[in-house]
Amino acid sequence: MKDFKDMQFKITRDTDRGLHHYACGRQNMQLNTYDWLYDVPGNDEDTDLVEVQFKNTRKGYYHNVNNIDLHKGDIVAVEASPGHDIGTVTLTGRLVKLQLKKANLKSAEDIKRVYRIAKPVDIDKYNEAKSREHGTMIQSRQIAKDLGLQMKIGDVEYQGDGNKAIFYYIADERVDFRQLIKVLADTFHVRIEMKQIGARQEAGRIGGTGPCGRELCCATWMKNFVSVSTNAARIQDISLNPQKLAGMCAKLKCCLNYEVDDYVEASRKMPARDIVLQTLDSDYYLFKSDILAGTVVYSTDKGIAANLEEITAERARAIIEMNKRGEKPESLTEDGTVKQDTRPRDLLADADISRFDKTRKRKKKPAKRQGGAPVSTAPRKGEGQRRNNQQRRNNRPEGEPTQGVHLSQVHQPKNSTDNSVGAAETAAPPKVHQPKNSTNNSVGAAETAAPPKMHQPKGSTDNSVGAAETAAPPKDAH
Repeated sequence: MKDFKDMQFKITRDTDRGLHHYACGRQNMQLNTYDWLYDVPGNDEDTDLVEVQFKNTRKGYYHNVNNIDLHKGDIVAVEASPGHDIGTVTLTGRLVKLQLKKANLKSAEDIKRVYRIAKPVDIDKYNEAKSREHGTMIQSRQIAKDLGLQMKIGDVEYQGDGNKAIFYYIADERVDFRQLIKVLADTFHVRIEMKQIGARQEAGRIGGTGPCGRELCCATWMKNFVSVSTNAARIQDISLNPQKLAGMCAKLKCCLNYEVDDYVEASRKMPARDIVLQTLDSDYYLFKSDILAGTVVYSTDKGIAANLEEITAERARAIIEMNKRGEKPESLTEDGTVKQDTRPRDLLADADISRFDKTRKRKKKPAKRQGGAPVSTAPRKGEGQRRNNQQRRNNRPEGEPTQGVHLSQVHQPKNSTDNSVGAAETAAPPKVHQPKNSTNNSVGAAETAAPPKMHQPKGSTDNSVGAAETAAPPKDAH
């Protein structure tokens, strides 16, 4: 018996999971088992069984008949049929008995022996055999395709001594691969063994990371696979979206079965979906429910969310009992008041998101004159009416009064005096011929855009004041 009193434990740093002496190191192996009984005195002496792991998820259990001092991580040569195989010790002691129950080994003949710790010659043969696995898999796939077999060869594993090769394949139907075995044996000159696996086992052998961010369960600890149905998603109130429910193997995720029992137990306390709660103010229909929290939300409308009220499952069952007795409470809440929503509100929840799509009409900036004053380029009000008035005045006989007529439309005879004010802001002032010896005493005429040149007879005087600033209609000068 070992003396554990003076034994010095050390922390190994060659593992990628935790820091413990030979207990939780993964050694780049799948289906790793944490040996939490390693430091218990007498653990190794309880049984001579050891667990040996080979490529990916293949494991075997062997008797240590030679009483070799084996520890986790040792590379050993074990018995195979025929020859020997090379593997890594992953578990020793009492936990191996528990693993045997999970492996469903019915007879003791399935448990073979451990020969020795692997020698350098054994490791060299092992590495040489492993180097041929990928090329063998690619070539065997082509052979199966040429034979017209509806199967997929997912992986190839050579035995440690290189005398046998295991071909793992996937097929939906039964496949007659007798001819395939003959062709493979003649091509690779080894003993052929065919093993059919499912999509879940293939994902476990390849490995990977799931959508949860952890390694796949089938590649780390799961050995026995249970069928998963969509009923598990319905019980947990999960949306039946195939893209979200499918795992890396394109099948339903195994983790859907993990919490089904808890949801089934909790759903027994929830009210039925088709029961309507009747109160004095209105009838309430079940809108949604939170099974684990034990709360339900009711709506006054059966189709949409209207006047939502959240209550506990106990309160809902109490109202159902009152309705059976013909009683109706004042409201769904126990105290008769509406529960205030304390959750933060989105201030822009009811805002119109298309408010930014409306284009604003930009006002045109007025153009500047030469003198610095801006000129209004926008059309003035009533210009269309003035055009109609102009057409009527053109058809009007001479001698009739013309009120509100533009300066450019007024006929002024000779010897007439123009005392109009602000005639310069017209849109198109006429150019009137002025004879010689005429005097223009208008004030502010410099601010006009196009000052008119009016025909005035000799001796006439223009005393118009401020003709450039106003827009008043001209006065008749008959």
